Amino acid sequence: MTKRINSRERILMALNNKEADYIPCSFMIFTALQKKCKNQFEFIERQLNLGLDVRVELPELPIRFHPKVRTKEWKEKSKEGTLLYKDYYTPAGKLTSIVKKTDDWPYGDSVPLFNDYLTPRSKKFLITSKEDLKSLYYLFSEPTKEDISDFRAKAKKLKKFAQNKDLLVSGGWRSDGPEMEINRDAGIMGADALMWLCGVERTLLWAMDEPEIIQELLEMISNWSIKRMEVYLDEGIDLLIKRAWYESTDLWSPSLYHRFIFPLLRKEVDLTHQSGVKFGYIMTSGVMPLLDDLLNSGIDVLIGIDPIQGRGTNLKEFKEKLRGRICLWGGVNGFLTIERGTKKEVEDAVSKAISILGPEGGFILSPVDNVTEDRDITWNNVKVMIKIWKN
Repeated sequence: MTKRINSRERILMALNNKEADYIPCSFMIFTALQKKCKNQFEFIERQLNLGLDVRVELPELPIRFHPKVRTKEWKEKSKEGTLLYKDYYTPAGKLTSIVKKTDDWPYGDSVPLFNDYLTPRSKKFLITSKEDLKSLYYLFSEPTKEDISDFRAKAKKLKKFAQNKDLLVSGGWRSDGPEMEINRDAGIMGADALMWLCGVERTLLWAMDEPEIIQELLEMISNWSIKRMEVYLDEGIDLLIKRAWYESTDLWSPSLYHRFIFPLLRKEVDLTHQSGVKFGYIMTSGVMPLLDDLLNSGIDVLIGIDPIQGRGTNLKEFKEKLRGRICLWGGVNGFLTIERGTKKEVEDAVSKAISILGPEGGFILSPVDNVTEDRDITWNNVKVMIKIWKN
């Protein structure tokens, strides 16, 4: 194909598993560049200046609790160091989270509801028994009218910008937004929330020994996410993205995934497709045993194909299995290849990803997950990656 098309059309063709004028390159997450920008518009412009196919990400909706929920935070010294406490007082009872404050804790003396920092540092997770679910319901409130109105106003400006630049618009999960602060790890989610609320060990033991708890938790999270999804879908986005880093076989067996996660994913995908919107699913490791379920779920793009740190990832098997049915987004490792690799390693990685995943369309090139380090080697390797991609 020789006809020149715009960036939005190019990515949509990839999402439809069609060949465009060339393979699009759109970074999943680009923290190293985002930190240099004063706002989202500058971040987009600087990506465009690099020649990338940029998506315009709509804001994330804030997390709201029931109006009767009160919270209290404090800290205490212990033999282990400083412990951070957060109580949630709900009409159904009290929930408590206790976290060890490490040197790299980024939230002062506060404790978020959802965050990756919770998983290894929690001394007591928020949910420890079935009785806690009665209180947890009060922490999953719908967006308020004011939240939606504010979202619409911000989305309008971003959509106009995207239209003027012919860029794809996504919603549901945002890679670059500093405004969420303590609740940065939000977005449309499923089992990711379980790991932050309950911890990995308790979640998986419950899945085997007390499955009704996991079923109720996941349905609660999904119902909450769907209310938020509807706001994005009503906005007429091109792509809805759901985070699912903690839904892979790095944690769940294929049978547990099929039992608990797949039915809700299928429901969310169907709802998205009813609005004429594509569905993106972020999973970067332990994906191969789930490919049949992913095919049957109807997702449009699997985001996070990592050939190095993605456990079990085989680029050829991915392409052969998903060819023409699910678009693949990624192909190059961010941490080891782009941030630490040699020029030759970057050249080889980009060429390999394009040669294996690119033929017949259905591929978007990106480092996985992120490019974070603001160092000369990083920026040199980003330039090398873009040069090989363009050639």
